[in-house]
Amino acid sequence: MTDLAKLESETLAAIAAADTLDALETVRIAALGKQGSVSALLKTLGAMSPEERQQKGPLINGLRESVSGAIASRKAGLESALLNERLAAERIDMSLPAPEAPQGSVHPVSQVMDELAEVFADMGFAVATGPEIEDDWHNFTALNIPETHPARAMHDTFYFPDQMAVDGKKMLLRTHTSPVQIRTMMTQAPPIRIIAPGRVYRSDSDATHTPMFHQIEGLVIDRGIHLGHLKWTLETFLKGFFERDDVVLRLRPSYFPFTEPSVEVDVGYSEVDGKRVIGGSEKWMEVLGSGMVHPRVIANCGLDPDIYQGFAFGTGVDRLAMLKYGMDDLRAFFDGDLRWLRHYGFSALDVPTLSGGVGA
Repeated sequence: MTDLAKLESETLAAIAAADTLDALETVRIAALGKQGSVSALLKTLGAMSPEERQQKGPLINGLRESVSGAIASRKAGLESALLNERLAAERIDMSLPAPEAPQGSVHPVSQVMDELAEVFADMGFAVATGPEIEDDWHNFTALNIPETHPARAMHDTFYFPDQMAVDGKKMLLRTHTSPVQIRTMMTQAPPIRIIAPGRVYRSDSDATHTPMFHQIEGLVIDRGIHLGHLKWTLETFLKGFFERDDVVLRLRPSYFPFTEPSVEVDVGYSEVDGKRVIGGSEKWMEVLGSGMVHPRVIANCGLDPDIYQGFAFGTGVDRLAMLKYGMDDLRAFFDGDLRWLRHYGFSALDVPTLSGGVGA
């Protein structure tokens, strides 16, 4: 009992006298290390009789806890003192001149968004936006997507818990910007000419897919709209965006629940040094989904499909950026790698204009 009290007193005194973290660590090792004095006492418990262990065990464990607590408290005090000393000594000189080389850049996605808005503005399209947290009626039902459609499956869509439903409608992260088209048709009388750029979310991830990506969709609703208007719009858009007059399109029949007829849009390209160069018709690559707006979708928005017709199209903004500026991995867009951003980023002065060119 006397030896334990003496050891505790001496150890606590050594802890209190330690004026640096290194000195405190030396005391800790001497007491609680593998060969430490307190550790040695703990090892003797195994050889004691049950009666001895019952008597001395609480005392030895109490010693360990007392020493451990004192060390932790002293360490916190020393670290706090060091931090206060550092804070008192450090200064930031706000008068330093700006660096000679400009820092920061415009992300390729932001730049391409501006380029797309510039091209479509010249064709009379307005930019429309909507919420990224949507209900399943705007995201699926109004777009003629049935309950059994695989696009509603949990592995594709990020749903919120049932208890977060609003007015009985399940909530989710929008899987496309098409709900913006629905909201526009329900609040704006035709004629309608909009593009809807923004972030969308799907449960997918590889070199060409990410859980969050950027999409742009277009919608035209008016009287007498037909497939020829769609083809001209897409041709004009792609020629303006890629800044080439030799862009060639190929329309292939397809299926989307919200358009009828539906077409996939291929663009011609050639390969130069392993890179895809848009133009000509040597090879074909799918870049857009489009079609005439389904009459049910028009009716769901309160418009008469016998009076109004329209077309819609959609494509990935990130993919357009990859095609135009030569990136080969979509995941790099969201890694935050400064080397990548310095290489592919744009100057804040690179403002897209149709007169000066929408590209860099």
